[in-house]
Amino acid sequence: MAEEKAVGAPALDTNIETGGFDEKRGQAPHPTHAHKAPLAEDEEPDEDMDALIEDLESQDGHEIDDEEETQPGGGRVVPEDQLQTDSRVGLTEAEVLARRKKWGINAMKEEKENLVLKFLMFFVGPIQFVMEAAAVLAAGLEDWIDFGVICALLLLNACVGFIQEFQAGSIVEELKKTLALKAVVLRDGTLKEIEAPEVVPGDILQVEEGTIIPADGRFVTEGCFCQVDQSAITGESLAVDKHHGDNCYASSAVKRGEAFVIVTATGDNTFVGRAAALVSQSAGGTGHFTEVLNGIGTILLVLVVATLLVVWVSSFYRSNGIVDILRFTLAITIVGVPVGLPAVVTTTMAVGAAYLAKKQAIVQKLSAIESLAGVEILCSDKTGTLTKNKLSLAEPFCVAGVEPDDLMLTACLAASRKKKGIDAIDKAFLKALKFYPRAKGVLSKYKVLDFHPFDPVSKKVQAVVESPQGERIICVKGAPLFVLKTVEEDHPIPEEIDSAYKNCVAEFATRGFRSLGVARKRGEGAWEILGIMPCSDPPRHDTARTINEAKRLGLSIKMLTGDAVGIARETSRQLGLGTNVYNAERLGLGGGGDMPGSEVYDFVEAADGFAEVFPQHKYNVVEILQQRGYLVAMTGDGVNDAPSLKKADTGIAVEGAS
Repeated sequence: MAEEKAVGAPALDTNIETGGFDEKRGQAPHPTHAHKAPLAEDEEPDEDMDALIEDLESQDGHEIDDEEETQPGGGRVVPEDQLQTDSRVGLTEAEVLARRKKWGINAMKEEKENLVLKFLMFFVGPIQFVMEAAAVLAAGLEDWIDFGVICALLLLNACVGFIQEFQAGSIVEELKKTLALKAVVLRDGTLKEIEAPEVVPGDILQVEEGTIIPADGRFVTEGCFCQVDQSAITGESLAVDKHHGDNCYASSAVKRGEAFVIVTATGDNTFVGRAAALVSQSAGGTGHFTEVLNGIGTILLVLVVATLLVVWVSSFYRSNGIVDILRFTLAITIVGVPVGLPAVVTTTMAVGAAYLAKKQAIVQKLSAIESLAGVEILCSDKTGTLTKNKLSLAEPFCVAGVEPDDLMLTACLAASRKKKGIDAIDKAFLKALKFYPRAKGVLSKYKVLDFHPFDPVSKKVQAVVESPQGERIICVKGAPLFVLKTVEEDHPIPEEIDSAYKNCVAEFATRGFRSLGVARKRGEGAWEILGIMPCSDPPRHDTARTINEAKRLGLSIKMLTGDAVGIARETSRQLGLGTNVYNAERLGLGGGGDMPGSEVYDFVEAADGFAEVFPQHKYNVVEILQQRGYLVAMTGDGVNDAPSLKKADTGIAVEGAS
């Protein structure tokens, strides 16, 4: 009897027609009764989902307390004795002042650019030097027309370039101001909200869903479980589980859970601060176009000097006067060097920068426009650049006899109805309901009697609900094999179902999906295994088209990501980048791993991408390609991309960059 229930599990009383969605077409190894639906747009409004959650909350009669009581536990490397803060009181104001004096504010030091020096640098260069020498000669000969024209060209070049780059810098500074963070700390026994730069080592931070962690720290709450999004730092698209004693990093975001964290590093001593130090060590270079112009200027300068030597020698033998010699010198200097070139080039690039500004692109260095036009290889971060950095559901695997609607409804019943800081996975399930409009309508008719959030031990989320007909149902979703074990402990599972289920789990894992098993128990009946819902961070809707267009223009693209090899390879395959994606360990942090000589250059050049990379790996890949003579661009949105963004000939920080 139990086996019959497992084979053909009766549907919940929803009276729903089968819906469907296909975020990634054709990815289910065993799709059952699933119809195709159009792809969603890249940016989907959340208003409908918020309204749905509010509706579900009003229907439940079971409220989840947002203010659950939580007890706190408990670089220049901060000494351990300074991390023994009284967990009931926190730091006192006197301790805060002493530590701030020793460790400074929680902000990275920024070198202020000397604007006068920046302006004067526009007068530096081989062509500019020749023009300046010509201006001096013209003044000495009282040729004020030539003097005025040359000075006007020099000033035009400097003013246009300086104003454009100054405006771009001002826009970036304004953007930084909008990102000011707050922090909730325990001081003198009281929780208070302060500005993030006021945090000091040893502070006890309270973090919860939605909190942006302002400094490096360590979880100190006994038995805590949080999920933290570290994609801006490591490039991992999926949230990372954190428990008591685990470390967390500045700029990462808490996606689930609530806990206390003791600050272990601030400012330049954080992981982000050390990445910034690597950026400062990276020589920004003058840019390819500037190098070309300087090369042309140097060659012309040499030719002018050689010509002048001939003129001076011949004038000496002809006994020409000094004034005549100087006039010859001025004429040859003006004729031999294109004095209008810097002004023309700068003005042209400023027009290009203004055009890009209309496209919401900020150009911080004018020379980057030409460098971008000459790029041969583009190295791109994956998470948030090629992909949405938002979990979405792929085509589900349904056990024989189970409708996809049933699977989706059960999974959504086992989802949090807590609007504040809703879990990314639950959000993905609720968003997918738009492909099942009737299921969405029926969902609110089920009353939640009891809800148990994700348990890191059992690896499951469990909800006890009551159907509109008054039937009591236990809904479970979680790690596929743990969900399967729950059913197996109740009754044996038919071999064909067990085999198909486990094969599907293995295939999804190989392809880099995070899979969730779904099961339920109706009344006093047996547990029923329903199927598997695969989750992933899907590509942006326009990424594949953009990549194809870039390839058509002769651009080679390599993907660099902190995600696992399976996830990276699957994303690369979907985007048509190729599947020659390797673990960055083969490179080693020094750039060549165990590979000798030029072999590492050939290896990097032939690869379609690298997975599980650290910032140093990205930096090394860019450097190796540059040493091969390629012009390299780098795109990214996270702190882990900063060193390679600066090292590249053209660095492109995408929308939403941290």
